[in-house]
Amino acid sequence: MSIPKKYNLVGLDIGSHSVKLVEIEHGKRGKILKNFGIIGIPHESIFEGNIKEVQVVASAIKKLFKGLKIKNKKVATAISGYSVIVKKISLARKGEGDLEKSIYDEAEQFIPFDIKEVNLDFDILDIKESSPDDEEADKEDARMDVILVAAKKSIVNDYMALLDQAGVTPFVLDVDAFALENALEMTQANPSVEGCTAIVNVGADELIINVVNKGVSIFTRDSNYGGSQINQAMMEKMDVTYEEAERLKLGGLPLGDQEEAVKEVFSSVVSSWVQEIRRALDFVASTYPDLSIDRVLVSGGSCRVPGFMDLLAGETAMDVSEFNPFKGLIVDERQFDLKYLKYMGPQAAVAVGLALRSVGDK
Repeated sequence: MSIPKKYNLVGLDIGSHSVKLVEIEHGKRGKILKNFGIIGIPHESIFEGNIKEVQVVASAIKKLFKGLKIKNKKVATAISGYSVIVKKISLARKGEGDLEKSIYDEAEQFIPFDIKEVNLDFDILDIKESSPDDEEADKEDARMDVILVAAKKSIVNDYMALLDQAGVTPFVLDVDAFALENALEMTQANPSVEGCTAIVNVGADELIINVVNKGVSIFTRDSNYGGSQINQAMMEKMDVTYEEAERLKLGGLPLGDQEEAVKEVFSSVVSSWVQEIRRALDFVASTYPDLSIDRVLVSGGSCRVPGFMDLLAGETAMDVSEFNPFKGLIVDERQFDLKYLKYMGPQAAVAVGLALRSVGDK
């Protein structure tokens, strides 16, 4: 079903290294890629989810909209990091209206922040019946799985202020992990019967894991791992600036006698990423012993770090491949270079997931 233009939102992924923008037209023929753009922002403009340089980031957003000639200023964006908690909990069965009234009381035991300092949202995932042989016990003991999301009000307010300064209007504030899930769902023919997929997004300062089974997220985790670790390690080991480390990382500077040192940094950092991912997947396996993860899709600007995908495949004994969210969209080859889109796909995954949202979404 197509979504009227007035309800379309521009997906805006505000990362710590760059801002990505995706615009999708939801037409009768399907979902059509209308715009895609990316712009870099200076190092530490955003650090651990906190916006340090509001004017700089707002200016970058303005440049993206102006450069791509986008008139629609209604956006969906996302937050992540330590100020955002996503947790799956099990509660006694109750109606959605009753849960909405009591959600703060229910959530308080699961949130490591002052409950008055957070915005809460939830979604009921599943209702579990206890004993089909005992109707009364069934009514009393039935439970439900609920996905709980809490975000610090201070961070939410900072993002709202940033977007206001950039001249755009936020209609949906999502979480990175769910935006990735949304993008994955679009690429699947029938998400409800598809197998179990682990999405691993490696950004500059954050590693996000979302395990999705038959269209439902069963596990999410954010960790402070990412491409900036490589820069920091090079700065310490080789006495170079952040910018020089970035060029070394991307192959923009000759390695010379530093080749072995660079290889050691890559190997050490990548190993830490893989161990973090493996711990998460082992936890999923122990929590859901009857479930088998069919594949791992990697995304994010740092997913192509040399050795990462091969080591991850070896350590997990799973099929590991890049996530290309554009493959679920109708693309006009006269407007977009398909090879470029495929190359940029992993970086665009969150932005694509956000662009699939619409005005009025929860």
